[in-house]
Amino acid sequence: SITIPNNVTEIGFDAFRGCTALTSITIPDSVTSIGGGAFYKCTNLTSITIPNGVTSIAAQALFGCSSLTNITLGQGVTSIGPSAFATCTSLTDITIPDGVTSIGRSAFSVCTSLTDITIPASVTSLGDFAFYRCFSLASITFRGAAPSVGENTFNPVAAGATAYVYEQFAATFGGGGSTWQRLLVEAVSSTPSSLTWTT
Repeated sequence: SITIPNNVTEIGFDAFRGCTALTSITIPDSVTSIGGGAFYKCTNLTSITIPNGVTSIAAQALFGCSSLTNITLGQGVTSIGPSAFATCTSLTDITIPDGVTSIGRSAFSVCTSLTDITIPASVTSLGDFAFYRCFSLASITFRGAAPSVGENTFNPVAAGATAYVYEQFAATFGGGGSTWQRLLVEAVSSTPSSLTWTT
């Protein structure tokens, strides 16, 4: 367990890379920058909270943190970098904050325990392979219009995976009942509050 002092403003590139004994870390609000690979393959880290002052999650920041189940992103985050959370195979809980505009290439690829995610209206682009091989991902809720997408952004995910979209934005996904990026499109009047999936 590590508590970073309050006067620290930056966690550097590869700062805790491969620290397999690290199980928890407390990051103070003073931190505004987390470098690429900062927690790369910290395989016993179980949860992390990113402070509100951090604006971007750098490439591979938490790549391969295979015990990580929960990630709390601060409200200041506007971009999620390439492979930022890739192969976090135990990840079940993450909320992407309003204000995020881009989710990078392979950002959540091979997050095999992730079953659902909500994409805020602020997101305008999803990179290649962003949710590639998220085999349990069955429910994707979009709060805004269809973002631009790359290659295999949602391929493959769970069989029958559904994109829930607000009725006023359904046309941007091809309309309710259609298929968009290999997802079934269902137009809803509000965000689904309770869904049960059997796979």
